[in-house]
Amino acid sequence: MKDDMHAAAPGNTRLHMLEPSFFNRDSPALARALIGKVLRRRWKDQWLSARIIETEAYRLDDRGSHASLGYTHKRRALFMEHGGTIYMYYARGGDSFNVGAAGAGNAVLIKSAYPWIDAIAGPEALAIMQEQNPGAGGEMRPLHRLCAGQTLLCRALALRVPDWDARSFDPAELFIDDVGESPELLIQTTRLGIPAGRDEHLPYRYVDPAYARYCTRNPLRRGQTVPEHYCWVDRDGKVVACEGLPPAMAPSSI
Repeated sequence: MKDDMHAAAPGNTRLHMLEPSFFNRDSPALARALIGKVLRRRWKDQWLSARIIETEAYRLDDRGSHASLGYTHKRRALFMEHGGTIYMYYARGGDSFNVGAAGAGNAVLIKSAYPWIDAIAGPEALAIMQEQNPGAGGEMRPLHRLCAGQTLLCRALALRVPDWDARSFDPAELFIDDVGESPELLIQTTRLGIPAGRDEHLPYRYVDPAYARYCTRNPLRRGQTVPEHYCWVDRDGKVVACEGLPPAMAPSSI
């Protein structure tokens, strides 16, 4: 894949905001379902847009989750019985964006994304994203690095904890759009940054294989093997044998 925006079909100006019922599934299922969807943020009269390429699931009984530490007012968004509530927090000084799943304490972290261009979000929107999220020296950040991590994504889309924590999606300002992109196979692996002894072994991280090299850490990088480091799953989470993958999806071709 070239280092450029993935473009939708020309002239597609319809929005398909996910219904609240979409989020009422357990967090691993929601993490898989969100891959390929587009996060839309209205900012400076433009729809800033990024395709979700990497997610992580968290559960109440998972020691790597914030919810496992117990209820506080700051974590109230995690304890809604119904999915779809936004939970934001600061990670290493940057903002992080999560969506509640079904059941109290369950949520999905939007780990990384890739700039998306269509008739709704054009070059002007991309320019604003690059302005919002410059490189360390103030230079224009490459497209493949613009949303390649949870804090970079929030910076590019102007998503800030005080503005969106514990809120619901708003069709006028922020929502997740179904643009018809739904990869049949996903990479499943362990989450990143989970301390030892905090259920770091759980395979709750999902990556779109077509964008693996652009996520937070490429699970298909040299030295990673099946099934020791990752596996292939379908949209329902069923493990698929590596030798059964279509040639275009084989690890050596990505």
